Amino acid sequence: MPESEGELRISVISSIGQIPVKNATVTISYTGDPSRILRTLTTNESGQTDLIDLPAPDVNYSLTPESVVQPYSEYNIEVTADGYEPALVSGTEILAGVTALQPIELIPLESPEESETVVIPAHTLFYEYPPKIPEDEIKPMDESGEIVLSRVVIPEYIIVHDGVPSDSTAPNYYVRYRDYIKNVASCEIYATWPEAAIYANILVIMSFTLNRVYTEWYRNQGYDFTITTSTAYDQKYMHGRNIYSNIDYLVDTIFANFLSRPGVRQPIFTSYCDGKRVICDGLSQWGSKYLADEGYSAIEIIHYYYGSDMYINTAVAISGVPSSWPGYNLTIGASGDKVRQAQMQLNRIAQNYPAIPTITADGIYGPRTAEAVRIFQGIFNLPQTGIIDYATWYELSEIFVGVSRIAEPQ
Repeated sequence: MPESEGELRISVISSIGQIPVKNATVTISYTGDPSRILRTLTTNESGQTDLIDLPAPDVNYSLTPESVVQPYSEYNIEVTADGYEPALVSGTEILAGVTALQPIELIPLESPEESETVVIPAHTLFYEYPPKIPEDEIKPMDESGEIVLSRVVIPEYIIVHDGVPSDSTAPNYYVRYRDYIKNVASCEIYATWPEAAIYANILVIMSFTLNRVYTEWYRNQGYDFTITTSTAYDQKYMHGRNIYSNIDYLVDTIFANFLSRPGVRQPIFTSYCDGKRVICDGLSQWGSKYLADEGYSAIEIIHYYYGSDMYINTAVAISGVPSSWPGYNLTIGASGDKVRQAQMQLNRIAQNYPAIPTITADGIYGPRTAEAVRIFQGIFNLPQTGIIDYATWYELSEIFVGVSRIAEPQ
């Protein structure tokens, strides 16, 4: 029986854009007993439910590979709202002591799209998935070719193929890069682990992904996608699954990073495995957790598995943002074009998220701007400091781009 609790917040938006759905009815039940409703909630004007506590197994079950007890509880989430098709997510995973964030998209009734049930399969650390096929960490490339990128750029979207490469019937999903990394990290490790282990694993996941992007690995084989969801070829991505707030924030703070070796331009293809059922040449996920318990930092964990010449690099460019991070925090007393740009973005976002107050875009960072930033941060799961730091700047940019488009690619 569950012995502890984890937190859950549900965010509901329209599938035709970054439009929050307010007054949606959300019902929560155990996946194993869907007829017994545990909670009924209503979304606010930002399309979000209150943060609620739900029973979860003791945290210790997620801290050792020897546990035979499933370390998370599974819940069904049903959502209905006027003007939209109903939606069901089955298997939202709640871990003790951490906050789960469950995004849900509702399809308008007049849309040609059909509503689909999202079924979240078992976590990779608790279920037998195919082990990765070994690959070289540095790919042979024609460096003089026109197709090969001359520099590492963080893409706005990647195309995720939901199956093995050869399965032409599997769907492709357009996924924002940061959302993809957050999803994979939530699939591949437990959010209850020490931060250094989570940080190290996120670095490895990002470098793995960017190697696929940079080398155009699958496109050069004639495919039309960036990466697959097959653990034999790539890493696990589960369409529509929940992520965790600590993973969410950590990715936001380091998403432009990847792992490099001296003299090698491409991001390193960083192999990894669970280290218990499957042994590999790269990072051991459980091993990284044990090293973090012993006080190892993220980079020390990386060095332990990949050697002391592996280092953290930063991409020179980020796609899909109006302008890059100014290099310093914007706070009360700041002024100039970067402040004005942030104010204009906040005002556009406030059209979709009216909890954010409209402010004067005068280029002066005063108390009203700080308050608007604080409310924005609360809606989008950032620390509510009222200061535009690196993570807030790029979250602001991403949401601004999202609300400014008529519709996202499907």
